[in-house]
Amino acid sequence: MVDDTGIRATVLAALVSIAPDAGAAGFDFDRNIRDQVDFDSVDFLNFVLAIGAALGIEVPERDYPKLGTLTGCVTYLRARLG
Repeated sequence: MVDDTGIRATVLAALVSIAPDAGAAGFDFDRNIRDQVDFDSVDFLNFVLAIGAALGIEVPERDYPKLGTLTGCVTYLRARLG
């Protein structure tokens, strides 16, 4: 089982891998990711795929809106990882 700290680190690593100039330190975890980073839909898809690959899960497209904020990512992934 991965704890919240590990999930958060994985999510931030995935985010910075897609948007290297983003600088993970200044993120508001409750604000929409796409409002904070210049992500288009392909970047967001790559972000979701990177998270899934890092954690060994597949995120169905219907769940993408749950990953809109960093807090949402942690909450969703914690539930998925049990």
